[in-house]
Amino acid sequence: MDRSTREIELGLEYGAPVMNIGGQSLKFEEGQWIAESGWNVSGKEVQRLKKRNLQLEEENNLLRLKIDLLLDMVSYQPEASH
Repeated sequence: MDRSTREIELGLEYGAPVMNIGGQSLKFEEGQWIAESGWNVSGKEVQRLKKRNLQLEEENNLLRLKIDLLLDMVSYQPEASH
């Protein structure tokens, strides 16, 4: 018995993982979660969320830079003068 036949006959063919969140069914395909049923989100809302996500990413990058700068300042130890 070849592998594909054995998987089908023995029930080893699981298919893609599926989950339900908030009444929406999602399926994991090719490394991404895909909505099986239509989401009730308008294109305008998607654009707003993408813009907000970009703003938060930029803010996060700025805060990381500030933290790095502060850590450099705290760890800076000028050579002691004699």
